[in-house]
Amino acid sequence: MKKFKNDANIYFDYRDVKTLQRYIDAYGRIEPISKTGLSAKQQRQLAVAIKRARHLALLPFVASN
Repeated sequence: MKKFKNDANIYFDYRDVKTLQRYIDAYGRIEPISKTGLSAKQQRQLAVAIKRARHLALLPFVASN
């Protein structure tokens, strides 16, 4: 079952924290492609954007308790 709608014109910006948080689970991990419903290319772009946001301290590396 896919959680999110697959859209061909998705662009992930590392500064758009609100959008990136939709693709992170409660433990701070990136959701798998089976749950996001993205293509492989979009999933790679998502991962790069999340990792950039983490390095700039816009997103946490792990979930806080």
